[in-house]
Amino acid sequence: MSATNSGVTPEPGFTYANLFLFYGRDTLRGTDGEITATGRHSLLMDMNSFAWVSKPLRTLGGALYSASATLPVADNSLSSDEDGSISGGGGFADSYYQPLILGWRKKRADIRTIYGFLAPTGRFNAGANDNVGSGYWTHVLAAGETVYLTKNKATAISAFEMYEFHGVQQGTQIHPGETFDLDYSLTHVFPLQSDLSLQLGLVGYGQYQTTDKTGPNITLAQSTAHYKVNALGFTSNVTLPARKVSTGVKFFKEFADKSTFQGYSVQISIAVSF
Repeated sequence: MSATNSGVTPEPGFTYANLFLFYGRDTLRGTDGEITATGRHSLLMDMNSFAWVSKPLRTLGGALYSASATLPVADNSLSSDEDGSISGGGGFADSYYQPLILGWRKKRADIRTIYGFLAPTGRFNAGANDNVGSGYWTHVLAAGETVYLTKNKATAISAFEMYEFHGVQQGTQIHPGETFDLDYSLTHVFPLQSDLSLQLGLVGYGQYQTTDKTGPNITLAQSTAHYKVNALGFTSNVTLPARKVSTGVKFFKEFADKSTFQGYSVQISIAVSF
């Protein structure tokens, strides 16, 4: 989600962004990346984000302070070629809040630092097969950087790092392993008209479990099976600066995953500033 323009803070004021995501996965990978099961895991999410950005502060090197809330609606299903339908559910999912975002705009780089948390607002009942939420709190520390390789800022490298500190799942007492996430991109902006530009580039992401999963019924094999996800793809964004509107699409294909599902994802976004 944060692979492009990772360090960029919107202009002061309010911004609304809608992000539609589709994840499709058809293989379950084992600890060595081998296929252990086939079937279908699909997830649709519509994420509504509301952000407010301050004017530059007189302290902290002229940082821009901002905060945001993301309210998602999700629909997911999981089926196996051997056992048929396993689970599925839809509704309001876990919501994400970022009460502290600090951003700096430099001559050849934009930088952001973030504290956020994921609240278990989605429906979750231990043992149910129609859950939408995770059933636990997650605290997040993150940073985003966009470095401009040219003076006109047309060509840029972006990176977004996030570390997830998971809580204990209600009803199961399972503590999921913590996770390090990395989004990245290489993009170039092509001016089409005075008020219209096109950004194209390569994107990727990685997700890596860093600590063991623990709980009353978690086996040693389950505990030490840290998942890894890798993906590469492309992005296209259209920006209309005068109208303060941008829209884009990203496509990712996963590869060399371990201890999790593997597939692809598509993201369609639109953002409007006021």
